[in-house]
Amino acid sequence: MKKHRSRRLLSLLATGALLVSLMPAAFASGSEKHITILGTSDMHGNIWGYSYEDNTESTNNGMARLYTYIQQVRAENPNTILIDAGDDIQGTIMTDDIYNKTPEEPHPVITAMNYMGYDAMTLGNHEFNWGIPTMQTILGQADFPVLAANVTGTDGKSVTGAGWTIVEKDGVKVAIIGVVTPDVPIWDGGKEGIEDATYEAANVAVGKAIDEIGDQADVIVVSAHMGMYAEFDEEGGSDSAQKILDDNPEIDVLQVAHNHVVVNEKQGDVVIGGVRNGGRDIARFDLTLDADNNVTASSVEIVDMTDVTPSQEIRSIPLVAEAHQKTIDFIAGGTDESGEPLPPLGSTTAKFQPENEIAGLPQGKLEDTAVMDLINKIQLENSGADVSAAALFKNTSDLPAGDINYGNIFDIYKFDNTLYRVKVTGAELKAYMEWSAECYNQWKEGDINISFDPEYPDYLYDMFAGVEYEIDLSQPKGERIKNVMFKGEPLQDDQTLTLAVNNYRYSSALKGQNLISGTKEWESSNSIRDMIVAYFAEHSPVAPEVDNNWKIVGVDLNEDDARRAELIGYINDGLLPTPYAESYNLADYDALVAQAKANAAVLVDGTPKVVSTATDAAGNTYYRLRDLAAALNGTGKQFNVLWNAGVEITTGATYADPALTMPTQAPAGLTAETLTVKVDGAAQSMSAVLSNGNYYVASSALEALGITCTVTDGTLNITITTK
Repeated sequence: MKKHRSRRLLSLLATGALLVSLMPAAFASGSEKHITILGTSDMHGNIWGYSYEDNTESTNNGMARLYTYIQQVRAENPNTILIDAGDDIQGTIMTDDIYNKTPEEPHPVITAMNYMGYDAMTLGNHEFNWGIPTMQTILGQADFPVLAANVTGTDGKSVTGAGWTIVEKDGVKVAIIGVVTPDVPIWDGGKEGIEDATYEAANVAVGKAIDEIGDQADVIVVSAHMGMYAEFDEEGGSDSAQKILDDNPEIDVLQVAHNHVVVNEKQGDVVIGGVRNGGRDIARFDLTLDADNNVTASSVEIVDMTDVTPSQEIRSIPLVAEAHQKTIDFIAGGTDESGEPLPPLGSTTAKFQPENEIAGLPQGKLEDTAVMDLINKIQLENSGADVSAAALFKNTSDLPAGDINYGNIFDIYKFDNTLYRVKVTGAELKAYMEWSAECYNQWKEGDINISFDPEYPDYLYDMFAGVEYEIDLSQPKGERIKNVMFKGEPLQDDQTLTLAVNNYRYSSALKGQNLISGTKEWESSNSIRDMIVAYFAEHSPVAPEVDNNWKIVGVDLNEDDARRAELIGYINDGLLPTPYAESYNLADYDALVAQAKANAAVLVDGTPKVVSTATDAAGNTYYRLRDLAAALNGTGKQFNVLWNAGVEITTGATYADPALTMPTQAPAGLTAETLTVKVDGAAQSMSAVLSNGNYYVASSALEALGITCTVTDGTLNITITTK
């Protein structure tokens, strides 16, 4: 039954419900209506589906992929509404370093969104990063309403001109209310217009909007740029989508954002959806209504954009194509007046990050690295502070050996932060360090690795320079920072130091978490990223340097136990998932080995091996020939594979080539063929398929080589009789 929108009419609901129940069934009959609402958010300037810092195409994100899916849904149901929950004009080199610096010029993100036919957009907190006037100038280019029901200017009106809008499809009036986290001043206070605006609790603003809408709408949608639970205001819930829902039972659909996580749930009759960042997913809400526009059924689905073909319509928009190439040229350093490439920003003598011991576990958060020491060194030099703190924003951030371009700088420092210097006491600094160390899980006896609390994003873990310290992971959160030394002496709680820290961390953590009492005494006029560029211009070639001023203690990772090496091998081979959120423990060794065996396509004498598989059109399984050779290396049935105008196999010989990388998805439906192979000089025929330049052979090929094997429950079991 449709919810009445005016709270002044709530007292009449019982009477109305009784009257409806007494009406003949014939009056309530009629054809159903189907409304689809598609929700995007946190696209962060990723139009193309491209990582500019890596200069590579992506396979699973971008607005162009979203548009492909949007068009499919519109073809399926013309009664489709497209909304966005914010954080769209920030996040790439294209947006942050080129177009947001000229807000009066046409903006590629808004141009693309106009083309995509958005019905409404909600402000995200990152829309405020350049101040409110810049935001208004850029978003003023939108052909759709931009909503901010809980942010008003000095005139008492929404800073975007609207807090809600109504979209009609098939006679159904859908009200969309937009609210942004009211924590914006925590992150962007001091920027133009930020502190002149009023930021109301989201739940209160939504209630007021519902009252304004009254009975004008049949469906209420709230698009909230915040997570389900409070980020700062745990007591009041002003920044909590759950609080919005709790206080406003009239809501039919709730879109959440900001946290870059998938949300897919239903509370009562309310469908709730949220997506990851960069155009990685889209939220699809489907509503069924009766002839009287009462919602009778609803569902939510989060659709992954992996392997969706990017829309060439979006990529061919002149401004989008121009912006894409302009960004690539910008990263490369641009050209001079004669069209010749400009020199690189600088150079390095070697890469700056160590290799991960365990795939997916960032070594840069387990030990001091040259990347973090470089950033902290630059912050100390520019601020004149005693101590510096900085984060490895992305686990894979690194500087390669050789020439450095802007993409490399962006890779190690992706946010457009400025630098602050603030006075802190020794006790406050230790409290800040404890806050940062909460990202780790506590180590337990038998654990073979250090793991991380998944509730703490990468960008929340800071590493410190100017002090020496230890992190004892045998201890619970809040009791881990040990032996803090400053200039060779133990740091005293009542000592006063100066700290270099970026503006975001100062506002969101040091002040937002009440970690320090002091205020900033200095702010840089340029960004930290600009400081890094200037450092390379002055000091290249830059050599990686690590002072190892901090280390993790209180753990025994069982490095001398052969079982640990075996399990790490399975992780690195992809047969066990990365133990990022929970450590693997030797107490679970047997179960983990069994799991690896279950995930392996091939077992050699019961040991799991990594072998890529493919299938033909009939569903028969084939095994990559070179993977089989690598799996049998060192056994009595080893063989070498060479290409010499054809495949040549030499039995008994060591396979000398490195293992091949695993494909992202095993091929299927390939055409089977008969492959002629020279085995020890004699021609043999084998059933095979060809994919990406590699032959995959049937298990019968091993039998032809004198290797005993059987296929059981989809696993190829190879038995080596001669050791």
